Amino acid sequence: MKPNTTETDLATATERHLLNTVGVAPDQAGAPEVLQAVSQAVREQLSQRWVRTQANDRATKARRVYYLSMEFLIGRTFGNALASLGLQGDAAAAAEKHAKTLEDLAAGEPDAALGNGGLGRLAACFLDSMATLGLPSFGYGIRYEYGMFAQSIQGGRQVEHPDSWLENGTPWEFPRAGIGYPVCFGGWVEQPALPGGKAQWRPAAEVNAKAYDMVIPGHGTDKVSTLRLWKAVAPAHIDLHAFNSGDYARAAEVKNQFENISWVLYPNDSTPAGRELRLRQEYFFTSASIQDILARHLEEHPTLDNLHEKVAIHLNDTHPAIGVAELMRLLVDQHGMAWEAAWKITQQTFSYTNHTLMPEALETWAVDLMHHVLPRHLDIIFRINHEFLAFAASKKPDDVEFLRRLSLVSEGGEKRVRMANLSIVGSHMINGVSQLHSDLLVQTIFSDFAYLWPERFTNMTNGVTPRRWLAQANPKLSSLLDQTLGQGWRLNLDELAKLKTAGDNSSFRIAFAEAKQHNKSRLAALIHKTIGLQVDPTSLFDVQVKRIHEYKRQLLNLLHVITRYQEILDNPNGDWQPRTVIFAGKAASSYHMAKQIIRLIHDVAAVINNDRRVGDRLKLAFIPNYGVSVAEVIMPGAELSEQISTAGTEASGTGNMKLALNGALTIGTLDGANIEIGQAVGDDNIFIFGLRTPEVEAQRRAGYQPMRIYEENARLKSVLDAIASGAFSPDEPDRYRGVVDALLWGGDHYFLLADYDSYVSTQLQVDRRFRDRDAWARSAIANVAGMGPFSADRTIGQYAEQIWHVQPRR
Repeated sequence: MKPNTTETDLATATERHLLNTVGVAPDQAGAPEVLQAVSQAVREQLSQRWVRTQANDRATKARRVYYLSMEFLIGRTFGNALASLGLQGDAAAAAEKHAKTLEDLAAGEPDAALGNGGLGRLAACFLDSMATLGLPSFGYGIRYEYGMFAQSIQGGRQVEHPDSWLENGTPWEFPRAGIGYPVCFGGWVEQPALPGGKAQWRPAAEVNAKAYDMVIPGHGTDKVSTLRLWKAVAPAHIDLHAFNSGDYARAAEVKNQFENISWVLYPNDSTPAGRELRLRQEYFFTSASIQDILARHLEEHPTLDNLHEKVAIHLNDTHPAIGVAELMRLLVDQHGMAWEAAWKITQQTFSYTNHTLMPEALETWAVDLMHHVLPRHLDIIFRINHEFLAFAASKKPDDVEFLRRLSLVSEGGEKRVRMANLSIVGSHMINGVSQLHSDLLVQTIFSDFAYLWPERFTNMTNGVTPRRWLAQANPKLSSLLDQTLGQGWRLNLDELAKLKTAGDNSSFRIAFAEAKQHNKSRLAALIHKTIGLQVDPTSLFDVQVKRIHEYKRQLLNLLHVITRYQEILDNPNGDWQPRTVIFAGKAASSYHMAKQIIRLIHDVAAVINNDRRVGDRLKLAFIPNYGVSVAEVIMPGAELSEQISTAGTEASGTGNMKLALNGALTIGTLDGANIEIGQAVGDDNIFIFGLRTPEVEAQRRAGYQPMRIYEENARLKSVLDAIASGAFSPDEPDRYRGVVDALLWGGDHYFLLADYDSYVSTQLQVDRRFRDRDAWARSAIANVAGMGPFSADRTIGQYAEQIWHVQPRR
């Protein structure tokens, strides 16, 4: 919806902010100053929308959705804000007055470093859709000062640097000086002397949570959502006595001890100190958020008895799961509610999304650590567990193993609190994020809970916002879609289904291919700019961009690259389809194997890219510091989307959706949302390979033997031997011996060798299809046409109807 503004209005506001806010003469302003001034002018309009939306929600005493997430990977705000307000042209004109382009301005904005991977980008897409659908809603998280880390590559190794996105401030946040809450840690619990008395938590330390808001605008509406982020502030900034005594380090010790909570996303948890900080982070933002929710509710209602009728709190994975115990503490300890009533309200208020099928990835906390950091919450969890197990025992009397699996506290070895179990017991609905994932949840890791409460489990297949991932990221294709379909697809992605007939039009296919080629040239320029590698923009752009993790199997992709390299050398006169293989992604700082895979990619690239015998027939590129802005260049330029996780390990994926939405064909296993994408685009327009989930489990039960596969497959043996012998690391021949040993002797946990032959053979099918450019264009168009079901608007609409019971107001 276009606001009541004119090009002159925005230009005038920009000049005013250059002078009054930025403090520079307009004729002396550079790109950073113009960006800040235009942003401030746009912020004014967002502020007006925010005030109107909040006033309306308060006046109607709306039921609100509160989305708690450790990550919100929102990327750059400038372009998205302009699009939501319909001001792209006005902003471009304002920039041109200063001899700047809108693209140059946008490039100067750092990505907000509030997330890492799919979990955080999903949360950002969901907030966009909540605003667009007009859901009364808040997102809650942490105002990280440095984010996870900025990645650079030195000597092939990942090197982590502080990601100081706030170094020069941001015009997009609104500090809320009057909103803050105490968050306590440690101490002890005084138990009541008499039956029916109240326990008293005597904390040892307290930190203040200060609120900073970011406005998330809707599209095609004046409605907005709010992302409220919490910054940790020490109650006493410095020890003045120590400072005056000259002990400056001790003077700042208290400040740093508390404020480090909101410094960095996902501190290295390989040390006891790192694990404690991670737990403090999770409790810090969850406690502040729930205190804020209760305060807002009490401003509009005289009682907390109806909290569940006006509040829906959603747990995005288990990071905010401590909120179940925190809400109980606040209701019982702070507001004097009876335990039974508080527990009923708590269960009806919370809902929970699970994001992993791997038991080892389910978050747990040592009981001793929780007793040290959150003693009152541990008491509450013990009581919840006691009552829950009594209920479970009534369903299966004398089944000790059943109770052991269900328990919120694991009893084997070190006692640990199982946060997924707490989330399930404390929620009225639990969902997976693809149909396969949701089915496997109730069949495998949560089958005992599903036995007790089958009605609590459902599926909500993930989605992505077309505004960010098509309209904003891919203006060339978006313009073609506008000419063909009109602009309605931005708010109703099902409109893309009309492209199924457009794909039969040769002129449309030519225009579609031209848009893709433009985007490939842009991606090739990014590769050259960032790593100095020249790639052929007419080659097949084969892309795998995501967090580096063994289950996502970047290593399997690399095995194929080496296979292709060796075969080109063996048959230099063969009709090889030129291919550029592109990786991007970060490895967790303590994840040694993932870091080794990054280094191996670079060592292999150094050999292949400098081998004149290969030339442009094969190139390998790793783009560093993957984030939203980098993805906005990669996604439109990709032609082959690598979604090759071991079947049964990927919950859903959203990168697969973004890439297909931009016209890339998927090569993948039948895992996560790949299954639903295949159903939507048609079997002829996706490349499926490898073991299915039941086959993976059957091989595992039968005793999987990767060494046998290695011995029987000469092509695979040649590849692994080359890696192990130092063909790609001659300066250190044994550098990757551990990588190969993990496959041959370590059990190949993610079945790379089992899927290798199928994967390599399927890549040859990709080559054959790509040689027929018209057939490839038809398949690419079919992928775009099939993406309607994968809109985040559809996903959020289902959440609102089936889980949150909130009425959209668009």
